[in-house]
Amino acid sequence: MDSVLVPFELPDAEPLSQELVDDLASVDVVLLGHYNLPEQTPSSIAEEQFNEQARGELDELAEQFRDAGATVTTRLAFGKDRDAAIERVAIEESCVAELLPAETEGMSRILVPIPDADIERLPEFVRLVYDDMIQEITLFHVAENESRERGEKRLAKARDRLVEAGFAPDLVEGRLVEGSDHDSLIKDAATEHDAVVMYEAESRLGDFVFGSLPTRIAKATGDPVLVVRRDYEPRVRD
Repeated sequence: MDSVLVPFELPDAEPLSQELVDDLASVDVVLLGHYNLPEQTPSSIAEEQFNEQARGELDELAEQFRDAGATVTTRLAFGKDRDAAIERVAIEESCVAELLPAETEGMSRILVPIPDADIERLPEFVRLVYDDMIQEITLFHVAENESRERGEKRLAKARDRLVEAGFAPDLVEGRLVEGSDHDSLIKDAATEHDAVVMYEAESRLGDFVFGSLPTRIAKATGDPVLVVRRDYEPRVRD
């Protein structure tokens, strides 16, 4: 697996819980410190003025990951467009997923919305937030434009994939709901869980105003959300 991007909003970023840091210690981590600029402040001037402060804060955040054994790359970005900075750094660093960080006291229940896309690589991302405290992994699917039978087959396939990858069968359950409000149904289900692992949602018209689905889930629940990039292509290795 390639890098996981963890963005922080500077200054005064909220640190991650040690539990999350420990879970990510097995992968390469890219920490992005995005420094939100005051209005009318050019990026070039802000970088000169705030670079030392921002770098020091980002290095402190990185130290927590290094102490846990993670391989860490740090990046700084100054500007007002946080989403654009995240997208740029994710591409430049070949990040396979993005963690929307949050404080957490435990992740015993994980929600995994099942997309219409390929699910072959699903287990490796669920494993990133998996530990001995997990009591329940709920595979969740909204049958919006398909029959219930087809939706159940999709869930069964996803469950088989996790069990084949070594997850205990009694931990993995499937849940199918029918409805037209796909995003709201997933968000409501997320409030009943401690963390979410999901593919990057397809862009929708309301995202510009309300934010992407993963962002809305993170805000509604206050829980960590691991977002797998939909357009990710693995690096070619020698």
